[in-house]
Amino acid sequence: MLDLRIIGDLGFAVPDILLPQQGTDLKKWAVIACDQYTSEPEYWDNVSKETGDAPSTLNLVLPEVYLGTDKESGKLGSIADTARRYLDEGILQSPGTGFILTDRATELHPSRKGLIAAIDLEGYSFEPGNKNICRATEGTVLSRIPPRVRIRANSPLELPHIMILIDDPEGLTIERAFEMAAAEGLKPLYDTDLMLGSGHITGTFIPDGSPVAESVINGLSALKAANADGLLFLVGDGNHSLASAKAHWENIRESLSEDERRVHPARYALAEIVNIHDKGLDFEPIHRVVFNISAGEFIDKAKEYFKDNGITVNSASDDGQSFTVVTEGEEDVKISLENPPHTLAVGSVQMMIDSLGLECDYIHGEDSVRKLASAGNTGILVPGIRKDTFFGTVEKEGVFPRKTFSMGEAFEKRFYLEAKKIE
Repeated sequence: MLDLRIIGDLGFAVPDILLPQQGTDLKKWAVIACDQYTSEPEYWDNVSKETGDAPSTLNLVLPEVYLGTDKESGKLGSIADTARRYLDEGILQSPGTGFILTDRATELHPSRKGLIAAIDLEGYSFEPGNKNICRATEGTVLSRIPPRVRIRANSPLELPHIMILIDDPEGLTIERAFEMAAAEGLKPLYDTDLMLGSGHITGTFIPDGSPVAESVINGLSALKAANADGLLFLVGDGNHSLASAKAHWENIRESLSEDERRVHPARYALAEIVNIHDKGLDFEPIHRVVFNISAGEFIDKAKEYFKDNGITVNSASDDGQSFTVVTEGEEDVKISLENPPHTLAVGSVQMMIDSLGLECDYIHGEDSVRKLASAGNTGILVPGIRKDTFFGTVEKEGVFPRKTFSMGEAFEKRFYLEAKKIE
């Protein structure tokens, strides 16, 4: 059992975080989230060359590019041994119970502020329509969970690439904590460039019980009190990692006494909390390409499917909900719905695609959609999600349709750096 402070009514704990010992090359230590660059094995080859034999989180996670390959079993077999060695040799050490304030810079944004804390898995659910304090934003693909659970079942450590969102337009929590830390003259505990052009990150330790830590707790309390729905945290990135942590916790929970369950470290999953209103956090829409159907055929099907939703084609009005149909060599066509079946345009489109059994792929970037929208395929451009409606949409709809949004570019995703014991 570990030393942590549980804030039960807020669904999280002040954790005992582990960081690399002084002198560790943090640029080699930190690697990007395992679910990035899954179609680019050369990226992970470069990561391996960059880290070499140095201590690295690459040795503690399973990049999903290796799933289903000969490397998968070898990686799964070595992760737990490496984790125990890093603990035994003092490569990972604890500064004490507390938060870490993170500040990430990339070539696109000079700052994205976050807070490292531990989410109570008893307060999290990915079931659609749940009213838990911490909820998933998108559907969970259950097949992605077992490999991550196998890692947790054997390793004494977890490393987070989970990003949790809070709806804090006034900056009561994270931004205020940064202001207080600066006023107190607190210096970063780590300060490093990240590999392969992914920017820079600093982390400042905030001891539990300090004025800054208490300010964080007070800010989250105020946010919870202002939401009658009971929602405080939404999973922005890393939902499958959090779902895997939940599955692992449920696997071991029944063997524990009630007192042990309350304080067991596997119940609390390390994550970075980010204000959805942070200017360094972009939400990019994920568009659709529908295969083996022309734009004209798609539009005809849309007219039939949305006949009771007030559908118009190339309407001059901006009222209602709209999406754009594109194909090579033809002008774009705007489809508008006066009474849409879903709060979001992407949801209405996905309902049609699923109902008609159309084959589609999920594409980042308008240019990529236009390149693929040829040879009988049709592109669907959907608008992005507004930050000020994000939480309200989840409260109303339960979860977003799959592949609704992406938080920033791939190189902006969270890097593994901090760790926590789970046994």
